[in-house]
Amino acid sequence: SLPSDSLSLSLRLYIGALFPMSGGWPGGQACMPSAQMALDLVNNRSDILPDYELELIHYDSMCDPGEATKLLYDLLYTEPIKIVLMPGCSGVSTLVAEAARMWNLIVLSYGSSSPALSNRQRFPTFFRTHPSATLHNPTRVQLFQKWKWTRIATIQQTTEVFTSTLDDLEQRVKEAGIEISVRQSFLTDPAVAVKNLKRQDARIIVGLFYETEARKVFCEVFKEKLYGKKYVWFLIGWYADNWFKIKDPAINCTVENMTEAVEGHVTTEIVMLNPETVRGVSNMTSQEFLTALMSRLGGKNPEETGGFQEAPLAYDAVWALALALNKTVAPLKAKGRRLEDFNYNNHDITSEIYRALNTSSFEGVSGHVVFDAQGSRMAMTLIEQLQGGSYKKIGYYDSSQKNLSWFGNDVWIGAGPPADRTVVIEEYRFLSQKLFAAVSVFAGLGILLGIVCLTFNIYNGNVRYIQNSQPYLNNMTAVGCMMALAAVFPLGIDGHHVHRSQFPVVCQFRLWLLGLGFSLAYGSMFTKIWWVHTLFTKKEEKKEKKKQHLEPWKLYATVGVLLAIDFLSLMIWQIVDPLHITVEKFTKEAPKEDLDVLIQPLLEHCNSEKMNTWLGVVYGYKGLLLLLGIFLAYETKSVSTEKINDHRAVGMAIYNVAVLCLITAPVTMILSSQQDASFAFASLAIVFSAYITMVVLFVPKMRRLITRGEWQSEQQDTLKTGSSTNNNDEEKSRQLERENRELQKIIQEKEERVSALRNQLAERQALRNRRRPSTGQNQNHSAPPPSSQPDPKSLLPPPGYPNPTTDNHSLPPSFSNSSNLYPADSKMSRNHCHNSQIPLLYK
Repeated sequence: SLPSDSLSLSLRLYIGALFPMSGGWPGGQACMPSAQMALDLVNNRSDILPDYELELIHYDSMCDPGEATKLLYDLLYTEPIKIVLMPGCSGVSTLVAEAARMWNLIVLSYGSSSPALSNRQRFPTFFRTHPSATLHNPTRVQLFQKWKWTRIATIQQTTEVFTSTLDDLEQRVKEAGIEISVRQSFLTDPAVAVKNLKRQDARIIVGLFYETEARKVFCEVFKEKLYGKKYVWFLIGWYADNWFKIKDPAINCTVENMTEAVEGHVTTEIVMLNPETVRGVSNMTSQEFLTALMSRLGGKNPEETGGFQEAPLAYDAVWALALALNKTVAPLKAKGRRLEDFNYNNHDITSEIYRALNTSSFEGVSGHVVFDAQGSRMAMTLIEQLQGGSYKKIGYYDSSQKNLSWFGNDVWIGAGPPADRTVVIEEYRFLSQKLFAAVSVFAGLGILLGIVCLTFNIYNGNVRYIQNSQPYLNNMTAVGCMMALAAVFPLGIDGHHVHRSQFPVVCQFRLWLLGLGFSLAYGSMFTKIWWVHTLFTKKEEKKEKKKQHLEPWKLYATVGVLLAIDFLSLMIWQIVDPLHITVEKFTKEAPKEDLDVLIQPLLEHCNSEKMNTWLGVVYGYKGLLLLLGIFLAYETKSVSTEKINDHRAVGMAIYNVAVLCLITAPVTMILSSQQDASFAFASLAIVFSAYITMVVLFVPKMRRLITRGEWQSEQQDTLKTGSSTNNNDEEKSRQLERENRELQKIIQEKEERVSALRNQLAERQALRNRRRPSTGQNQNHSAPPPSSQPDPKSLLPPPGYPNPTTDNHSLPPSFSNSSNLYPADSKMSRNHCHNSQIPLLYK
């Protein structure tokens, strides 16, 4: 359309611009003048759009989508027709680009970085000379890999541009094998988010927020001490260089505080100014452009001018549009169309402009300008680090070529790049070797003691005293004690001695040695006490039981049953749920010398999937056996028998073993996490139980044989008699002789008692006769004459004694002499005995 105020034959093409001159991002203060510079140069060039002039109609959008909607309505429904729209902020660009297709308008932005705009289905006519914010992410990932970080944290302001950027970063780091351990966000107040970063030990932190929120964040960072040699912050590079020195009433931190907190952080920034001295399409180098721009700004400080860094992008955006329009003139002319024929219903001209922009490729003051398939600018990334309060360039990264240009001038507070997390050193807890050695010595001495006891018992097996103690059961007890003592060695072996792959074998050795050793040692003692109780504790059958002979095979069968139960249970346990290694983790510990290192204590255990169930079954069965053993030992404490002559010592051993086991089993389960205490309780209980058992059972036998020399007398008796009878016959013969001697003593005592009672009766009879002389005479006349023969009943022995015989050789001397107690001429008859004295006579 022809301008009404111009007589020139040139046609004007109008560009509707929504530059943010104020508001949250006043980028138009430098971008608007740079765009006007480009328009002036384009309009003065005869080789670009010679028949047209470009004119910019701009409004202040204030980066407010609501305000931008009103301005867009004014641009579209107010003459003249605009051929292209140029928004600035991402929020405004989102609104404008989504609505522009309804009017067949091309949208070209110079300052929008939101990744959400890279969507051709939603924004089909959108282009931008500002790269997408996601272009920072390949650079960040490259730096993470360079510094060998595999764990990062993020904190973002809850706006669409940062949310979509973070979503893209999360996808990229996942592909690179990097973990985002902490993800925090905030709307206006970052205090809670920063505290959570501190609480969750975030070290490498990517911050995505605008400049005003950045000051709030780092004020909280200073308060939480989330900076220094252990932390690295990654920020956006398009902040003003002095952003942390600007006084902000929204924070209560000084400039010194902020300067201390931000020191050493790294920024990634799209290269917005060509670092090389190259004359591009505008015949101007990047430095010449900056000089001209500062002249247009009237000497303002570039660092304090909003949008100064994005100004080259606005300049190249105008040149990209001018070159694209210039490229459409010929194709449109071939179709009989012209640019001035454009209206909001003409789709053909829009398609030609879109095609021309999509194929743009030229050198601008910001570098090489080219658009990808989503209409976003492809550019290099500048990497800077704040060193001593000022930014230093430390490298460039070209994401299209995946090429990192590194200057090697990065500076760190510590010796190098910090670790991405607190370094956790896994440290296994092993048993104290001094404790293990001391207990092993005791266990070894106990095994030697067991060998001595076993040798003694076998060597003296033909001695009667040893034979009466059931030596085979004692041998089993000695072997069981040695097996239990041998279990102390695998009980103290851990990862300090063997490899982890061999540890399950050690676990099985512990289980089998201890289980079978207990069955042999305790089972043989339990068998003795069981049979003593069975044979000798029933009063009504006591005498009959004493006459019975205890068959050894019954004892061995009882031990065999107990041993078989343990063997089968251990076999089922090993097959169904075998033992394996489990590692217990304890609370991390911080060493005093290095605050950036934590010690993770670990402890290896022998465990199975249903360990508690198995232990419950085993402990329940063994516990009942121990309690029953205590009961039987108590019941038989007063029994005296020659068939098992050491059952009292067995009972004492059972008491000690039961008490130690019943105390140690629950204590070791409670102290399982304390390897030294658990081993000490378990091993010392085994050692003491074995020592006490062997000392109580074998030492008295050794002492008796040594002090009395019983094995010598047995050998002498054997030589004199030359008897060839076996041990069982000799034992029966000696037992009968011993019982005969005991019976003779009892009979002698009874005879003395009878004699005393007869004397008492005679005295009483004489006393009665003196008191009643006359009566006694009458009674004598009436009484029958005394018998010349004694009463046969008076000559009978007391109940339970055998009848006397005439064969004096078959009775002991005391039996033959007892006839003198019953003289034939005795005048005392049974009727003269008082009834109360008869029980005493036969007692």
